[in-house]
Amino acid sequence: MAQPPLSGLSETDRNRAYERFQLLRPSLEEGVPLARVARDRGLALRTARRWVALYRREGLAGLARKARSDRGKRRLSDTLRHAIEGLALKKPRLSAASIHRQAVALAEQLGEDPPGYDAVYHLIRDLDPALVTLAHEGTKAYAEAFDLVHRHEAAGPNAVWQADHTELDILLKDGRGGAEKPWLTVVLDDYSRAVAGYALFFGSPSAIQTALALRHAIWRKERPGWEVCGIPGVLYSDHGSDFTSRHLEQVAADLEVRLTNSMVGRPRGRGKIERFFESVSQVLLPELPGYAPGGAAPNAGLTLAELAARLERFVVEVYHSEPHTTTGFRPQERWSSGGFLPRMPESLEQLDLLLLTVPKTRRVHRDGIRFSGLRYIDPTLAAYVGEDVLLRYDPRDVGEVRVFHEGRFVCRAVCQELAGETVPLREVVRARERRRRELRQTIRDRTKVVDSLLEARRGCVTDVTPGETPDHPAEPQRPGRTLKRYANE
Repeated sequence: MAQPPLSGLSETDRNRAYERFQLLRPSLEEGVPLARVARDRGLALRTARRWVALYRREGLAGLARKARSDRGKRRLSDTLRHAIEGLALKKPRLSAASIHRQAVALAEQLGEDPPGYDAVYHLIRDLDPALVTLAHEGTKAYAEAFDLVHRHEAAGPNAVWQADHTELDILLKDGRGGAEKPWLTVVLDDYSRAVAGYALFFGSPSAIQTALALRHAIWRKERPGWEVCGIPGVLYSDHGSDFTSRHLEQVAADLEVRLTNSMVGRPRGRGKIERFFESVSQVLLPELPGYAPGGAAPNAGLTLAELAARLERFVVEVYHSEPHTTTGFRPQERWSSGGFLPRMPESLEQLDLLLLTVPKTRRVHRDGIRFSGLRYIDPTLAAYVGEDVLLRYDPRDVGEVRVFHEGRFVCRAVCQELAGETVPLREVVRARERRRRELRQTIRDRTKVVDSLLEARRGCVTDVTPGETPDHPAEPQRPGRTLKRYANE
């Protein structure tokens, strides 16, 4: 028999329907697991599931149906029911037939009527899934499936930014005649879903790549139509070492940005930025030469700079220009709406000094400052010989360093060996390691020559058959110890 519409129900039935809806509301509107709602409200999980099905099929009127007065009643004592539930939660998991056999034995021991198989089976089936998962699969599985996740939604532009890395499925020319897959670091505005900035690079993610992405995100863009910029209130990321470095913490403190990291091993709330990565992987990359999904190994067709140009065009002309499926707005338009004025650093130089330089303390010697196997000089340093100074250097170019003394800028000291060149620190480290390898190989080669000569000499001495006389008989040994004399003495 069909349920009458809500307008045809009595006041009592309408109140009953609304009370049931209020019980289910956390699950229907806020995403709270139904099992938790049922447990907190004192409902049987089967009843809660039936109510949800009725509400989705018939609306609020479907919740006005009266429940049978005898539904759910089973003639089991609390002691026997708890014992059956305990058996169902044991590890390893027992079958319903095994639990029923043990329940019959327990009932006889308690002087009760033995329960039927159906009664035991229904009792096991009605157990809270969260309870079963925790008992059989452990805390981690329970947390992944049933922990209530607070899905934070930023209140406005630049309130919360997210940052993350991903390796792209495309082979690029690496500039040394080879091919390599690049990494992409992206900074995303949580409110608008607009891309604030990015960094594209070879090699593993590091703090300097995160800093480069933040620099691009914070400062004004050169590309027309890309207006996202400013200092965020919160920067949310995972627990990678590049996001939890002391340098980044100091930068955040200077810029008054609050760093927030996801829980270790449980990077939740990252779906927003991961969706952008999916858009890049599914829309942009398949159209480019060198696309290498899975184990594919095509020829590299683009350089890093060429991919960066294609990526920027995709962000501005495609991603920012299409309505986002969650917000319903174009990301760039939502970020710009309401006359929002971003908080900006005083200058690009100040931002670079914070983000792109690493501080190190060194002592000034008479021949300059020694750092990372290099020597830096400037006439101004003559007044600071013997003093400890603070160096700030850009890992992308170690041709010069900025020198500070007691918080005051002193000079820019230059390495004469690298003057006029842009030399990243990693290239200096690679050259140093290459030189060490060459020296070690020389040592090994010389050692092999010595070992082979000694082995040959031992072979000549011992290669005489017993009883035979060698071509050059040894001189007779003089008794006692003698002093050796050399021709050049």
